[in-house]
Amino acid sequence: MLSVILWILLALAALVALGLLAAWRFTATMAKKASAALPPRGRFTDVPGGRIHWIERGEGPPLVLIHGLAGNLHNFGYIMDRLAADFRVIAVDRPGCGWSERDGDEQARVPEQARMIAAMLEKEGVGPAVLVGHSLGGAVSLTLALNHPERVRALALVSALVQAPTRPAEAFNGLDIANPALRRLVANTLAVPMSIRNGEKTLAFVFGPDAPPADFAMRGGGLLGLRPNAFYAASTDLQAIPRDMGAITARIGEITVPVGLFYGTGDRLLSAADQIAVLRQALPGADIETMEDRGHMPLVIEPERVDAFVRRIAAG
Repeated sequence: MLSVILWILLALAALVALGLLAAWRFTATMAKKASAALPPRGRFTDVPGGRIHWIERGEGPPLVLIHGLAGNLHNFGYIMDRLAADFRVIAVDRPGCGWSERDGDEQARVPEQARMIAAMLEKEGVGPAVLVGHSLGGAVSLTLALNHPERVRALALVSALVQAPTRPAEAFNGLDIANPALRRLVANTLAVPMSIRNGEKTLAFVFGPDAPPADFAMRGGGLLGLRPNAFYAASTDLQAIPRDMGAITARIGEITVPVGLFYGTGDRLLSAADQIAVLRQALPGADIETMEDRGHMPLVIEPERVDAFVRRIAAG
């Protein structure tokens, strides 16, 4: 009887191994296709802890665009050319995201990401600049203003993470993997097939109540999420948020540059009311603009409104 059970267990283990092998091969194929569709089109700057990939458009006062969790610089593809009419616009892939690289998981920490971006800006002679931080990029922007104020002239925050939520939004449940080894295994096997299977549902949640644009995969950089490194970086970023945000939120009142915050009141990833209340308490003079019943991605859905908001903060 024991030998039968053992054989059954071995057969099940073999089936699991075969399934993971098939998923690994599928993931590798999709990653190659995604990388070929959206190759690096900017410059790379080596900094301690990794290297930053960035692109620039236009001339004038510098604007630095910093994207959010599970994103890349293409998320700003709907607004970048508008801003480039009057500014030198620099969009960065956060460390570990898009085509940027980081040496290890420690560089996922929010202060480390801010330090690496500050080092890139200093090396390239950029700044002080207006930082346009979206979602997690907003937290990185706040940290830049706190720890590297010489690089910052103003903050134009969009759907920004100002205070860590009690728990991650439902859309990020699949990213919430604490063990690095398991995180890497899932990244190289199951993450991409599941992302493809649940892609429409996830996008609907992230953009909701707005509808995601049909061209987001290319113009907005969504395809770059179909790579193991993208999943691993996003999952690692998610683990880093609660480690750092408490200390960052507690210091926001120290910021002396102009700060603006733009939010859709229907945001499903972050509570607009909660994030606005925290910023308003810390910085009563902050310029806060809301957009009724709109979601987390106004830089894609309402680029005209966000463009006007950024220009107002830059002028102030």
